[in-house]
Amino acid sequence: MFADPTGAHAGAFAAVFATLYVAHQIADHWVQTQWQADTKGQPGWIGRLACAAHVATYTLTAAAALCAMLLATGMRLDPWGLAVGLTVSAVSHYIADRRTPLRHIANALGAGRFYALGAPRPGRDDNPSLGTGAYALDQSWHIGFLFVAALFCAV
Repeated sequence: MFADPTGAHAGAFAAVFATLYVAHQIADHWVQTQWQADTKGQPGWIGRLACAAHVATYTLTAAAALCAMLLATGMRLDPWGLAVGLTVSAVSHYIADRRTPLRHIANALGAGRFYALGAPRPGRDDNPSLGTGAYALDQSWHIGFLFVAALFCAV
């Protein structure tokens, strides 16, 4: 695609992807509030607001992590590429975390049974956990789009 005899683009991509991945883990599991986690998938404006609040703090965490990485390494990246990459990350994160779109995508791709794996059953006292198909698909969706975001940020 682009000639890069020095490997600078590859190095930038690796640094950006690693930074976005770390920021993702922190923002999704430490920064996100319980209210955001409990409410972001609900229908209507309350769910949209909770998801938007989560995506805002998620994106701020990613931006802060990228700034720290750039300051620490002296690396320079195109501001427009960073803006596009962070936008890709934010929009894709919102889509997945509203839950219904991700469930529809899983169903359309034949992964509906996997999406439902481990989900609490209606009328039962099942313990919800992170060990569900929905969580696995959510996280793999996010990581896939972190890859795309890192491509935009680094090139």
